[in-house]
Amino acid sequence: MTGSIEGLERFDSPGKGRGLRVTRPFKVGELLFSSQAYSYVLSVKERGYYCEFCFTRKEGLARCGKCKKALYCNAKCQKGDWAMHKLECSAMTAFGENWYPSEISRLVARILAKKVGELIKDTVSFWNVEDVDNEKREMNEADVAGLHRYFSKHLELPGHKDLLTLFSQVACNGFTIEDDELSHIGTAVYPDVALINHSCLPSVIVTYDGTSADVRAVKDMKPGDEVLISYIDVLYPTDDRNNRLRESYYFTCECKECKSKSKDKAKLKVRKRSDPIEPEVINNMVRYAKKTIRDELLEMCEQSLEEMGAVFDDSNVYMLHMMYQAMGVCLYMQDTVGAIRYGENIIKPYSKLYPAYSLNVSSMYLKLGRLYMGLEKHSAGISALKKAMAIMEVAHGKDHFYLTELRKEILKK
Repeated sequence: MTGSIEGLERFDSPGKGRGLRVTRPFKVGELLFSSQAYSYVLSVKERGYYCEFCFTRKEGLARCGKCKKALYCNAKCQKGDWAMHKLECSAMTAFGENWYPSEISRLVARILAKKVGELIKDTVSFWNVEDVDNEKREMNEADVAGLHRYFSKHLELPGHKDLLTLFSQVACNGFTIEDDELSHIGTAVYPDVALINHSCLPSVIVTYDGTSADVRAVKDMKPGDEVLISYIDVLYPTDDRNNRLRESYYFTCECKECKSKSKDKAKLKVRKRSDPIEPEVINNMVRYAKKTIRDELLEMCEQSLEEMGAVFDDSNVYMLHMMYQAMGVCLYMQDTVGAIRYGENIIKPYSKLYPAYSLNVSSMYLKLGRLYMGLEKHSAGISALKKAMAIMEVAHGKDHFYLTELRKEILKK
């Protein structure tokens, strides 16, 4: 760890390498620790809505005098971020519409802008990544090319091999900063949080307060318990989860749930029929569902739901995935009634299939609550928002800015 954290210690976790465990009891909702980002970057699509330095959402952000972009809450934030912003400022002006580095290239540039000695000291201790596959290597090569194109004027770049290694490490250890509805805001590196190993039955959850990461217990913990987070969406069945882990993190999970597969039957529930559905039919439908999800053909949502619905129950995770996509299409088309219809079909299975205090569940309640309010269905809206708040009070802490704003939102109605 970058420093000693009371109530926690680093240890060698069997089969996982370095990990963290607690040295005192922690209750559900209790904060284990907060971590400042080693380096972070705001998503370009959120520029003008959030402060680049503190990630506060605010209207009327102050503009940079050189690139004219709306970036900061105030002069203090502008001063605090200038060393990082100057990496991009002149390039944005020079390239204009042709300035489009990837988010990971922007983050790596900020990491490299720190002292090299500090970088080596802070990264070697917690980054340990195996060789990436050809597809990811090609992506890394493109990111390295982007780094040279857009940032070489202000940076002394390491050799090509070292850059490829660094991009792989950041991709594997970076964290996506999200808002209360789990929309992507930016990307960051947190050395202490990166020490936490994965489990599909996590004991903690990571939420964000500006650019800081808060780690809170989602189950009661006793001394000696390992601190565990989920690196992936745990809604899906065991084989899917482990495929994702192997593709992105190069390991297979051996947690209790992955060994027992106790929730797979509920997650892959099929329709009850007088003539039982043959296993081959189910397997074929699983392949169809995975192909449709992989292709992300949103215009095919209704057709796919009808096709899969002949075999799968509405609570089947592949049905839920497609309904979530369909809900997104309805929101884009401003079809509030349609979005609510899909959201109502999603929320009950979500509540059963996700672990306690899941942000996926709270974000769905938030979406539904705000949609109900838009249709002046105040009772349903307040009920949904309060259910979101109950989860968020544990996951974010009762004093978090999101909770303060949510209470105001409820009182307005």
